[in-house]
Amino acid sequence: MADGGIALFGGSFNPIHNGHLIVARAVAERLGLSRVVFIPSPSPPHKANVDLADAADRLEMVRLAIAGESVFEVSDLELRHGGVSYTILTVEAFRPRAAGQTLHWIIGGDTLPELHTWYRVRELVERCRIVTAVRPGFEVPDLSALERVLTADQVRRLKEDILPTPRIDISATDIRRRVAEGRSIRYLLPEAVRQYIEQRGLYRQGGSTASGGPCSPRCGGT
Repeated sequence: MADGGIALFGGSFNPIHNGHLIVARAVAERLGLSRVVFIPSPSPPHKANVDLADAADRLEMVRLAIAGESVFEVSDLELRHGGVSYTILTVEAFRPRAAGQTLHWIIGGDTLPELHTWYRVRELVERCRIVTAVRPGFEVPDLSALERVLTADQVRRLKEDILPTPRIDISATDIRRRVAEGRSIRYLLPEAVRQYIEQRGLYRQGGSTASGGPCSPRCGGT
């Protein structure tokens, strides 16, 4: 299955943690990818009511988390664009940089049944491979809603690109909650990121951001 392509991994990364990194590494190894590009989002459509840490802080935390990883890189493409982030627009903007390599977009298993709500989803499935990272034992959910907006061949490809990845029970929600409660977050994320959160006073009660929903591979917009 290796093709030496590029995977784009979008999300709020609020904050980035070891779960994100382990999933990215597993997908890269499974597909033989040359690069995985982390793309922090300024305003994910499915998290409109969630307070995020400042964009510059989230970008820096990703940079710290992937330092020294030759396959990983970070892009501020969506942060520079601002506004709501739609996956199809990000993919279109990134295509010239791919230099003919296959583009992939990483999502989580909980996102796959919602794919029919994404903006210009039929075009998106044609312009990149949607890779669904799931836990061992994952069962494909009811995709009848997708079958109404995509062709049979597109749905087949989506199912073929469901990849088992390690079971990692770490969430950004829990990390933010633990910080707000004054509890340790060691071993949940890279030490450099932990130190940055502490130094910047992120996620403390009354600080610059509040607890919100889980930080998983982001949706693609509606």
